[in-house]
Amino acid sequence: MIAAMIAATVLVALTILIHYEVLRITSAHLAELPVPPRARIIVVVSAAFVAHTLEVWLYGGGYWLLSAQLGLGGFGGVPVVTLEDYIYFSAVTYTSLGFGDVFPASHTRLIAGVESLNGLVLIGWSASFTYLAMERYWPLHPVRRTRRRHAAAAGDTARAPAAR
Repeated sequence: MIAAMIAATVLVALTILIHYEVLRITSAHLAELPVPPRARIIVVVSAAFVAHTLEVWLYGGGYWLLSAQLGLGGFGGVPVVTLEDYIYFSAVTYTSLGFGDVFPASHTRLIAGVESLNGLVLIGWSASFTYLAMERYWPLHPVRRTRRRHAAAAGDTARAPAAR
């Protein structure tokens, strides 16, 4: 159990570090990108997705190392044999989806519980970061004015749908 507690602590620390660095680098270089605001927001969401993917893989590697290599815990349900199986379990746990086809046994239960909480916090962090980026770049979208909007704004609603 001590090994699982140490592993969970190390995994949490590493995922926080990964998340912080990905968001920091994204934030530092976002304003420099010579792209429209829409593309900047897509970059933010993509960077957050990359961070989460790295974190899921890190946990998957941790399960593989602890379970398959060191024999500290295991899994029930569908057999977990390959690295891809461990990454699948990690993704389901990190997102709190929890299909239930694979479930942790022994010491991996502690790590899975911590991973779920860690994923929840980091997903919330990404949502907050994305919100702040949208708040900053959303007003920079160019306003497209069409005849339809001008007609509707002028009160000429009968002609608004037909105007092009």
